[in-house]
Amino acid sequence: MSEESAQEVEGVEGIGIPDRWQRLWAPHRMAYLKGENRPLRGNEVVCPFCEIPTRDDVSGLIVARAKHNYVVLNLYPYNPGHLLICAYRHVAELPELTVEERNEMSELASHAMEVLRKVSNPQGFNLGMNQGPISGAGVAEHIHQHVIPRWSGDANFMPLIGGTKVLPRLLDEVRAELAAAW
Repeated sequence: MSEESAQEVEGVEGIGIPDRWQRLWAPHRMAYLKGENRPLRGNEVVCPFCEIPTRDDVSGLIVARAKHNYVVLNLYPYNPGHLLICAYRHVAELPELTVEERNEMSELASHAMEVLRKVSNPQGFNLGMNQGPISGAGVAEHIHQHVIPRWSGDANFMPLIGGTKVLPRLLDEVRAELAAAW
């Protein structure tokens, strides 16, 4: 930081002062967190994970349906093939699921990894559940598990510097391929 710019913020603690943290600002995420693209019923925003299974598989981006959960492509994927395993029941956190729902969610996550390996040969995976709004859950009121395929170099300068995620395949193409392999 130049001496001039340091003087501009003098007396304002922490603003503009370099520290050891690198920050990637993503203000576009706030629109999503506030409900962008969430389905509406009249003027009321409804839970997207309750709405999706009422659609046909293609328009809902559903890859597979099971007894207690369904598998859907993430509308805002981190990588191609980013899947969500969603409980049909509208509950927020893992302890609220029945043993059968939890077991099936885990089995679907395992099967999703096998299918993704077969279809797109990722080198690894991120699996996770964000529980509650403070955890970063965009839809905190409805439990879902992420299965994110990873490849070496999938986080490159485009998203980190250019603020652009390059997804080489369309969601409907990925959904069709994964559904066929399921």
